[in-house]
Amino acid sequence: MAEKTYPMTLAEKEQLEKELEELKLVRRPEVVERIKIARSYGDLSENSEYDAAKDEQAFVEGQIQILETKIRYAEIINNDDIAKDEVAIGKTVTIQVEGSKEKKVYHIVGAAGADIFASKISNESPLAHALIGKKVGDKTTISAPSGSYQAEIVAVKKTK
Repeated sequence: MAEKTYPMTLAEKEQLEKELEELKLVRRPEVVERIKIARSYGDLSENSEYDAAKDEQAFVEGQIQILETKIRYAEIINNDDIAKDEVAIGKTVTIQVEGSKEKKVYHIVGAAGADIFASKISNESPLAHALIGKKVGDKTTISAPSGSYQAEIVAVKKTK
């Protein structure tokens, strides 16, 4: 069975590699040191510091595995061949919801780089699905839990 690929820009892959390096070279050794210190306290059966450090170690190792998988199966998206005004991964899109004067800006990223608090939406999200492939001036229907709404694509530019 083929592994899942993770579409992302080169910048997103580089960010994942930095996070992986941080986990391996900083967080992992810190946790190992905490385990050593906790072991020195004696009886491990009632040693909450040891239990907490082991839990953190499991979390860090899990994060390392996840990042390694995403990096290994990264599919780098090069949007240079895509029209400048077309929405795609690695582009920033400005939309205006029909009936509103407010404009919203989103960065379309691969699932690995999604961060809603930074307005980075996954290419797998319903919002991105409604936008990808559309061009400036196009109107699209966006499905949301509260219902569907119309939006117009006002601007598209390559994300820096």
